[in-house]
Amino acid sequence: MRHIISILLENEAGALSRVSGLFSARAYNIESLTVAPTEDASLSRMTIVSVGSDDVIEQITKQLNKLIEVVKVVDLSEAPHVERELMLVKVRATGKDREEMKRVADIFRGRIIDVTESAYVIELTGNNAKLDAFLEAIGSALILETVRTGVCGIGRGDRILKV
Repeated sequence: MRHIISILLENEAGALSRVSGLFSARAYNIESLTVAPTEDASLSRMTIVSVGSDDVIEQITKQLNKLIEVVKVVDLSEAPHVERELMLVKVRATGKDREEMKRVADIFRGRIIDVTESAYVIELTGNNAKLDAFLEAIGSALILETVRTGVCGIGRGDRILKV
């Protein structure tokens, strides 16, 4: 099962390395990883997407809580949450493909953020399924380059990750 683990940790050198090292030392795969400072400059929020059974994720959570830099760990997948990912896609846009790329970007609520004579760069946000569906809709023949940020998530309602 896919889990989104959100971690509040001290914003200091080596913290990211120790968390990712914990995963690799136990042969757990990280599908996506995002990290940025929070509203408190001394803390960072890390969001990790990993696949594993509930028992495996429970073990990961216990191990993460043992790290000195880790302040709090929450599995967002356990309750209602919102998740988004940003994707930038450079696509071939010449001749009749130009209008088609605009149309498909509009359907998926994407924005064309860069235009050249032969290509568009399209910005798209959404969940994994939406981004994958967009790539499938335009077809691999027109895709020149793809960059994805990884999942960013937050709990819904009163569920807050704070100290």
